[in-house]
Amino acid sequence: MLQKVASVALICATLAIAACNTVHGAAADVNSVANCTENTINGGKC
Repeated sequence: MLQKVASVALICATLAIAACNTVHGAAADVNSVANCTENTINGGKC
């Protein structure tokens, strides 16, 4: 029983870490697009 609980906890922790990295990467992508758009509006280049 303890082994099953530990396995489930480890799987959940792994998925949570992967999700955080994915969200962080998506936020960085959105931020990059926003910066590029702002630069273009102000006459600059991406």
